[in-house]
Amino acid sequence: MKVYRHGDTYIAPKGSFFDGNVKIDGNFITPPETHIWGNLLVSGRLELGPCSTVGGFIEAGNIIVGHDAKIKGPLRVKTTVTICDNACLCSIRAGGDITLRPGVSVGDVNSDETIFVYGKVASERLFGRAVKVYGT
Repeated sequence: MKVYRHGDTYIAPKGSFFDGNVKIDGNFITPPETHIWGNLLVSGRLELGPCSTVGGFIEAGNIIVGHDAKIKGPLRVKTTVTICDNACLCSIRAGGDITLRPGVSVGDVNSDETIFVYGKVASERLFGRAVKVYGT
């Protein structure tokens, strides 16, 4: 697939799919319904669009996962993570804060900092310096 570049930011076009692994040296923005069947390595910030899927693991500097996204492998992030509503993930490991929005389904969540939980989420375990829950 063709990926557009603007400085150190790479932008995937609408309707993108990637058959295999993807490695980006910089930031990466994907539109809704982007499908990556392999692993995704991003040295900077990743913005994974709503309803997107990743078949393998993700490594990034920091990440925002759009609503209803599905990530089949573990998510490893150097700094902050935001997981939007109804996303489904295998597990999360982050060096910074993790924010989980309502309806998120995830296995183990590990953070060196604070885990913020908004609303009801499904998780096996939450490990962090602090866990703060807002809403029910």
